[in-house]
Amino acid sequence: MGDKRLAFVQNSFNAAQSNRNILPASFDLEAYTNDYQLAADLTELLMLLTQITEQVNDTLMAVGSEAMSSSLTVYEYVKTAAKKTPGLKSIAEQLGTLFKAIRTKSAKPAIDPVAASN
Repeated sequence: MGDKRLAFVQNSFNAAQSNRNILPASFDLEAYTNDYQLAADLTELLMLLTQITEQVNDTLMAVGSEAMSSSLTVYEYVKTAAKKTPGLKSIAEQLGTLFKAIRTKSAKPAIDPVAASN
């Protein structure tokens, strides 16, 4: 529920609570109160979960960056050692496939939208 709708629901609920005499007898104020409270509770929970999700994403970005940095260092060590250590060449090649895939993607020519429309 967006902020505008939440504000509308809150104001409507307050109006209903303050002016019960205008509501018909068939209006289930108890059910409305339960729905309103659940919506308010879930909105608060969603806000907390959103904050936690952002914190987890921030932490993941930081540790992912650290892990990638260390992995690049290991890759350099493996490449250097592969020149003299039997069995490391295949590992160096396997680790290097990431960079080959990146070069392949960047080597593809971009489609010029102006040239493509002519």
